[in-house]
Amino acid sequence: MFGRKKKTDVDEEPTSFFGDENDESVEIDEVEDDLDVAGDEFGDESEGPYDITEIDSDDPTAGRDGQRLDLGSVLVPMPTGGQLQVEMAPNGSPQAVHLVTEHGRITVAAYAAPKSPGQWREVVAELAQSLRDDNSAVSVENGPWGRELAAVTANMDLRFIGVDGPRWMVRCVVAGPSGSTAANTPLVAIARDILRDTVVNRGSEPHPVRTPLPVVLPQVLAEQLAAAHEQQLATAQQQQVAAQQQQQSAPPAPPVPPARPTPPPRSGESGSAMQQLGQ
Repeated sequence: MFGRKKKTDVDEEPTSFFGDENDESVEIDEVEDDLDVAGDEFGDESEGPYDITEIDSDDPTAGRDGQRLDLGSVLVPMPTGGQLQVEMAPNGSPQAVHLVTEHGRITVAAYAAPKSPGQWREVVAELAQSLRDDNSAVSVENGPWGRELAAVTANMDLRFIGVDGPRWMVRCVVAGPSGSTAANTPLVAIARDILRDTVVNRGSEPHPVRTPLPVVLPQVLAEQLAAAHEQQLATAQQQQVAAQQQQQSAPPAPPVPPARPTPPPRSGESGSAMQQLGQ
């Protein structure tokens, strides 16, 4: 395993990270200036997430309990009964891959980081502040890898789990309905199991600190998405043509008859009607 150590001076100045429960918890107000209250201890070094260089097998997709899904920068095990949900960027490239379970959604992503640990500690503070600015209830809790951030937002409950590695940081976002992201829930247990068997492949390319490492879809999945996208375009085009044909075949609306002119007031022997009314 790589040496996991306490935070030392980072190699580069960090930039903004946003580009994007029943354990004892500490309200963020109390740890705002000293997030070490939640602990900086790393998890057991005999379990992941792993760096790609730590995998002895010739096939890094062979996981502990099954196959890992190779997403380029991260190789993640699929939860039992889980489904994939791919989020696309405006340019058409994959931006994130979500693992959807019956309990909620789990998203694992890797980011470039300095050689020494400490990036997750800084990210937690920024995430907490951003969520508090949105009037969300936030708390920092102790988890298997150190601090975890739990939040209750207007739309869903969230839990952020992060782990520092050699020149990378992996972040797991757990999202679900109210109460589903507490520390002892099935959704969080599944997320932690996924992280324990996740492999990070940072690659040798230079990346600025906190840059999301690229997501690459397996060829079969990419082909399926391309086919689905083409089908959506074809369906939309057919609907547009049908709407135009229906508009052309519809009978023309009957002409609107012109408005009748208002007859002028009749005049009597003693003057006009208005004049008579005023007498």
